[in-house]
Order: sequence, then C-alpha cells, then structure tokens
Amino acid sequence: MNIYHRLEDFKPLDFAVVTSGTFDGVHVGHQQILKRVNEVAKANNGESVLITYWPHPRLVLYPDDTELRLLNTFEEKADLLRDQGIDHLLRIPFTKEFSQLTSEQFIQKVLIQTINTKKLVIGYDHRFGNNREGRFEQLKANSVNYGFEVEEIPKQEVDHVGVSSTKIRNSLLQGEVDLANDLLGSEYSMIGRVIKGEKIGRIIGFPTANLEIEMRHKLIPADGAYAVKVVSNRTTFNGMLNIGYRPTVNGKVKSIEVHIFDFVNDIYGENLKILFVKRIRAEQKFADIDALKSQLAIDKKESLKILNT
Repeated sequence: MNIYHRLEDFKPLDFAVVTSGTFDGVHVGHQQILKRVNEVAKANNGESVLITYWPHPRLVLYPDDTELRLLNTFEEKADLLRDQGIDHLLRIPFTKEFSQLTSEQFIQKVLIQTINTKKLVIGYDHRFGNNREGRFEQLKANSVNYGFEVEEIPKQEVDHVGVSSTKIRNSLLQGEVDLANDLLGSEYSMIGRVIKGEKIGRIIGFPTANLEIEMRHKLIPADGAYAVKVVSNRTTFNGMLNIGYRPTVNGKVKSIEVHIFDFVNDIYGENLKILFVKRIRAEQKFADIDALKSQLAIDKKESLKILNT
C-alpha cells in the first residue's frame, strides 16, 4: 500500500475507485465499504484509494474537546487498511483552512484534479465539505459533469452487522474488550513505550513492563486485569496486563503494566504492541502483598486458559 501525506504527492491514476472518511477503528462496518471498493477496482483493472484525515477533524475544529477518544493512531489505522488490501492511502492534513473547502471545491480539487476518480463509493449518509453540506444526492445528480460514477453502500448492508465506532468505544470503556473485538474484526490494540517503573512486580515475582501511551487521545480500556498478547520485535508473546492505580501498593497515578509470560529480555525504551483479548477482573485492593501475589497467580492461570483456547 502506498501512503501519501500531501495532496501534491499523489499522481492521478488511470482508474481510481475512491472512498473517504476518518475510518476510526476500521471496524467490520468500514470493512463492508472497503470490500466493495476493492471489488470495483479489481473488476475494472483499477486501483483502490482511501482518503482519510489527520489530525482527526474534531481535534482541529474543537481543540478544547477533552472527551474525544480515538481507537487508532494514524500508524495503526494505516496497518489495518493495508490488511484490507487498499492500494493507496491519501492522508490529507486536516486544518481549519481545509475545513472551509465547499463540497464543490473538494470534488474538483481532491477527487478530480488530484486523484482522477472514476468511481466513488461512500457509506450511507456520508457528508463532506464545509459544514458537511455535500451529500450523495448532489454527487449522483452531477456525476456526468464530474466524470465519475458514485455508489452509496445501503444502510442495511452496514447496519446489519450492528457496529459503530461509538459502540466500540463504549464497550472498551466498560472493559468489554471481547465484544469490541467482535465489532472490530480483530483484537483492539495499542502501542506503548516501555519506561522505568518502581519494580514492585519484580520483587513479588511478576516483573512488568510499564507502558507510556504517547497519543493523548488514544482510548485506554477500563481499569482492570486483562489477558493480552504482546508483540515485541515482531514476535508475539502471551501476557497479562493491568490498568489502574494499584491500590494495594498505594499507587498515586494510573499506570499500564504488562507481565509477559516466559520473557526475560531487556526492553526499556522499546515499543510494545498490546492486543487485548479479554478482561479477567476489575481492579481491586487486596489485604496485603501476599494476597496480591496469590491473585496474580490465579490471573496468570486464567489468562493462559483464555489465550490458549
């Protein structure tokens, strides 16, 4: 998959089949659209193109919005789109100036002049342009003048899978990662850099890697213990992860710590990819360290059971 970070870098294609949107999560509903884009491209010996925007438009239009939580960084989204077989990913830097483009200016500048679109595939109720005033009916009515066909994925084709990015976010915030994974079509993931911790886990026999998530708006699942898969240097390991304040040891700040099974490498400063499989339990305060150690042993046994199923 080719990735372009500016309109100027994209060269017009002979037969471009295009879709656009934020595609946060690249969930199974999004995948319905991508599947159709690839089908049309293949049938016409063309190439598939996805237009997306980064930073997320809400971060630019509402910079004081502290509630926004995203399922993907741009890099995570790109990896998921690559897995879906998209040929070209055009990342348009979203700015206030870009947000002022009318729907007609967007069509002319991006779809026609930059990409040479021959067919546009969009999800139902897709809007674009300043104040989201552009819509399917406008595209359909003017498709002959524009020089490309337009196809809208019917509402029932996406709705029958019962999925939305909002539903996925809510599931993760409630700790229901297995439900979120069903809606995503893959395990929810995040990438964290290993930083120095207090080494309490090592003292009690469960050494952990403390993770720092660099993207401020990345959604972190609910506090608790999770069975996870951990990718380090392209090798996948089983593990268990805790999110929370570690009340048993009087923790003061929220931490994300992962204990990787059968792992002894020094990975300070490295990035780990965490794949959430299932929440084991909510975070809780134990009577003492020995009680915590006993519970961690139970958690490990439960995690291995889940991960090896």
